[in-house]
Amino acid sequence: MAYADKLRIVIDNVNTVIKGKEYVVEKVLAGMIAGGHILMEDIPGVGKTTLATTFAKTLSLDYKRVQFTPDVLPSDILGFSMYNNATQEFEYRPGTVFCNLFLADEINRTSPKTQSALLEVMEEAHATVDGVTRPLPDPFVVIATENPYGSSGTQMLPESQLDRFMICLSMGYPSHFDAIQILKGNASNPVEHVQSVITLDELKEIRQYTNDMYVKDEIYEYIVSIVEETRNNEMFSAGASPRGTIAMLKMAKAMAVIGGRDFVTAEDVQSVTKDALGHRVKISQRARTQGMNMENAMQELLKQVKLPR
Repeated sequence: MAYADKLRIVIDNVNTVIKGKEYVVEKVLAGMIAGGHILMEDIPGVGKTTLATTFAKTLSLDYKRVQFTPDVLPSDILGFSMYNNATQEFEYRPGTVFCNLFLADEINRTSPKTQSALLEVMEEAHATVDGVTRPLPDPFVVIATENPYGSSGTQMLPESQLDRFMICLSMGYPSHFDAIQILKGNASNPVEHVQSVITLDELKEIRQYTNDMYVKDEIYEYIVSIVEETRNNEMFSAGASPRGTIAMLKMAKAMAVIGGRDFVTAEDVQSVTKDALGHRVKISQRARTQGMNMENAMQELLKQVKLPR
């Protein structure tokens, strides 16, 4: 079975639980096979946690969740050393981050000290405790949820934290029809009936294939030109980092694989621009006074950059 066929089965499986959010489901899957981390920003109750749980079951991933609150400590995430009276030695107790899929629920409700515990694990896939560095399982993905800034008890994530997320997505409210379908399926708790459709080894194989995909020079040029435009265009007061360029490339490759192609197109790049760059740039005050938001700023950005031949 072709990779695209397997990934379509994954998407269909998740869509049995997450109603009417095909776009979000596809992008989360793309982020996971691209080897990135995903930030889900939205109000409570729209299904962010359910989405992560469903993906964990569908992809055969070892899954752990931490509800981030002000009293959560870095040791809860990374682990700690405890003295054993029998052996008269300190023994390491692994933290919750040692898994394939780590759900950091409401990440912007905890302290910056605890948030910073994720910086190393997200960038380098290992954790350092008491001077000893330990590798995390492969694959390792963080899906973090956050409530919009300004909600009670929240604080803004620092740029260094945001930049480590490959993409940022929003679930949004369901349509009238999808809300009815959610109500009808609520009594049976559909997450409990989700079955694994691909193995961990198959997921690793797809990730390796995605990473090794050939990309034409014109596509590299196009991606870099888009990112450079965020640094030079007066719509933005802060442009995207080089990590944003890499995120766009990896996401575009993943979208190509999902689409059943072994090459990346300009449309693949355009389809991931907002998801990969939206949380990395800042709209200028002048653009805001003109009624510009992130959605139409990204649309205007793509109009400013010449398409590759």
